[in-house]
Amino acid sequence: MGERRGRPRRQQLDDTSKAIIEQLQQDGRRPYATIGKAIQLSEAAVRQRVQKLVDSGTVQIVAVTDPQQIGFARQLMIGINIEGDLENAASMLVEIPEIVYVVLTAGSFDILAEAVVVDDDHLLELINERIRKLPGVRRTETFIYLKLKKQTYNWGIA
Repeated sequence: MGERRGRPRRQQLDDTSKAIIEQLQQDGRRPYATIGKAIQLSEAAVRQRVQKLVDSGTVQIVAVTDPQQIGFARQLMIGINIEGDLENAASMLVEIPEIVYVVLTAGSFDILAEAVVVDDDHLLELINERIRKLPGVRRTETFIYLKLKKQTYNWGIA
């Protein structure tokens, strides 16, 4: 059977690439020389492999911030029901700067969008003036985070 159209082919990772990823998940700023020593590989080889992982989209190395520490008092998830094309609606949502995560879902909502806002007035403006006015948005439900208990990015390497 052929691949689905538009879906990138999943990269097969060898044990060395998995070990590099595990090292970077522990500390994304870990020097390549330190990673190399830990997995018995040269610094240059680690650098090349990391670059290939980044170029292929398998790995993304970013700084993760705490929204409250940088002035965003509210984190929330917005459940959105769409009438019409889900992909088109999702494409419009990803263009909104306050929205940091968009996923198409199966279940009670068509789309879940995570957002960060400065305060309740900002939240009202986001929901009422920008999200609800998008073509195809039928209904929204907002879930304000009271306390974040767990957030990780170190998923196991299968």
